[in-house]
Formats: sequence, structure tokens, C-alpha cells
Amino acid sequence: MATENKNLSVYDKSKIPNAKKLRFGIVVSEWNDKITHALYQGAYDALADCGAIEENIVRWNVPGSFELTYGAKKMILTQEVDAVIAIGSVIRGETSHFDFVCSATAQGIKDLNVAYDVPVIFCVLTDDTLQQAIDRSGGKHGNKGTEAAIAAIQMAVLG
Repeated sequence: MATENKNLSVYDKSKIPNAKKLRFGIVVSEWNDKITHALYQGAYDALADCGAIEENIVRWNVPGSFELTYGAKKMILTQEVDAVIAIGSVIRGETSHFDFVCSATAQGIKDLNVAYDVPVIFCVLTDDTLQQAIDRSGGKHGNKGTEAAIAAIQMAVLG
């Protein structure tokens, strides 16, 4: 559980590798688009802040979080990226649909990390309420998109 009222997206740029020579893919779910756009913006801004150049950041949209796995796989296979960030937002509703989408999306992204030598960063909010999603996409808890971008840089240069 996130610490109350703590912005977890603050990073020390001096400790992050320069991303100038890296190429990133960002696959963004169109479902809950106000949240996913904010997450994308956080990721994009952090990548740029750490040296990534605009033409080396490729964005693809997919309909929902369930489709992130396929979008990320196609990006790995066709775009010569060093890392992929999968951005989505699933907010609990009145049915168990939430559980199935969250589980399948997490499993799918994990499977990509096992199958390919390109890291896929899980940036899918799985919140109980819209307010929780807002708080984690630029609100009081920072922006998980920012955190995902920093993880993508660190994983792209790993080993």
C-alpha cells in the first residue's frame, strides 16, 4: 500500500543512466483515457528529462489494458526498442471483470519479460476508485508513469 500523501515519483536524475541512445516503446490503453494519458505524459516527460530524444519514443494505442500484452509483443518484434512501457488503468466495478483483466494483463506482461530480451514495464493502475487512479497518475502519490519510465531506463541498460 502506498504511503499516504507521499509523492513516490521523485527521482535523482544524477543516479539515472542517460537515455539519449535508447529507444522506448510506450503502449497505452485507451480505456480510462484521462488516467492513461496522464500516465503517458509522466513517462514521456521523465524519459525526455533523462535524455531520450523524441524520435526514439514510439507510442501505440490499444483499446484496453487486456490488449497491452499483444501491443507490447508487436512493438518488441517490429520496432527495435530497448524497453517497452505498458500503460493502463483498470478501476474496480460491480463485477469480477476487474479481477480477470488485472490478472491476465499482469500474467501477459510477465510472460513477455520471460520470453524476450526486451524489458516490458508494468504501468497498469489497478485501483478500487477513480480517485485512487487520479492520485497515482499525477495526484498526491505522484505519477506511476514517471516511475515506469525510470524503471524502463534502468532495465534497458541492465547487464
